[in-house]
Amino acid sequence: MKPRKAAPFYDRRRCEVDDSVGHLMKRITVQMRRRVERRMAEHGLTEAQWVPLWLLAKGHGDTAQALTAVIDMDPGAMTRMLDRLEAKGLLARERSAEDRRVVRLSLTRAGQDIVRHIPGVLAEVNNSALQGFSAEEFETLKALLGRMLATLAAEEVAA
Repeated sequence: MKPRKAAPFYDRRRCEVDDSVGHLMKRITVQMRRRVERRMAEHGLTEAQWVPLWLLAKGHGDTAQALTAVIDMDPGAMTRMLDRLEAKGLLARERSAEDRRVVRLSLTRAGQDIVRHIPGVLAEVNNSALQGFSAEEFETLKALLGRMLATLAAEEVAA
């Protein structure tokens, strides 16, 4: 049995940008990214630099191609970013013994040291944005956002 479709919340005749859930989420994201960016600058990292380092540390890819897919970044831009991170001594590249076309990425000791700062910065920025929320409201917010994401992902697969 298919779930019933709810009545639309927006109507093209009276859809206002300030009332748009997508616009509100975008504004929140921009504000949070600015705060994270300022805090990461204290560690000598830009957003384009800390995100691949953190994903690498968390096991979300160990090749440029895998990180490119997760971050949704242009492959050329990813290669240039990895060049900069390697020049900073934060990551190393090594050809795969099984397939010489594959270049594996790993964090250097300096990369591991700098990645240790990332969770604290992210926790601080997220907690700041969630000031005044109860634990129940926080869980509800995550559940609702998860539902929106699942709906959008299902529609993308169906398209």
